[in-house]
Amino acid sequence: MSKRVLIALTSHGELGATGRTTGFYVSEAAHPWEIFRAAGYEVDLVSVAGGEPPKDGLDPSDPAQEAFLAEAPVSATPRPEEVDATRYDAILFAGGHGTMWDFPDNPALAKLARTIYEDGEGVVAAVCHGPAALVGLTLADGSPLVAGKRVAAFTNSEEKAVGLTDVVPFLLQSRLEELGALHVAADDFQANVVREGRLVTGQNPASARGVAEQVVAALSGK
Repeated sequence: MSKRVLIALTSHGELGATGRTTGFYVSEAAHPWEIFRAAGYEVDLVSVAGGEPPKDGLDPSDPAQEAFLAEAPVSATPRPEEVDATRYDAILFAGGHGTMWDFPDNPALAKLARTIYEDGEGVVAAVCHGPAALVGLTLADGSPLVAGKRVAAFTNSEEKAVGLTDVVPFLLQSRLEELGALHVAADDFQANVVREGRLVTGQNPASARGVAEQVVAALSGK
């Protein structure tokens, strides 16, 4: 049977009190979707509120993004509560600033990832701000999934560079470190992927393809 991967998207469309919009960063879903499909995987989507999640960072000149929006069921995603985690071999949390508001401490999202991870073979992955989903993700014994593990995520330096340090509800790098994660950073906006067993994380949009490739490697037993 082919592997099956779930890509999780934010449903939050407001960038704090700035009056600006946000959402899921399209390339961070589209590029993994392309790689997973090329590997022969079945790929499904889920979003926090269901329906059509808000988009951010769309590049119409990118064929992968255009194909994703045309072919993936982006306009009719289920909510986490409607998804059977036991059907999936991996979950990938795509980024976008919206995740900082509705991914952390979300019981339904956390249950999906925990079930997939604790089956003994499942992979949990996240890219850019997607690791916000790991903030509230604890294992069956109550310990944070990230505790003692190397991770990559959008850095404090990158948040400062985009001028949103005082807009986001918390700094993702700092929060992960508070949970016991060993944060591994590259230079701002440079691709950086960290694989720690069956946990795969990436620092920024440039890391999305690499994260997906490492998920494929992990599911292939490499």
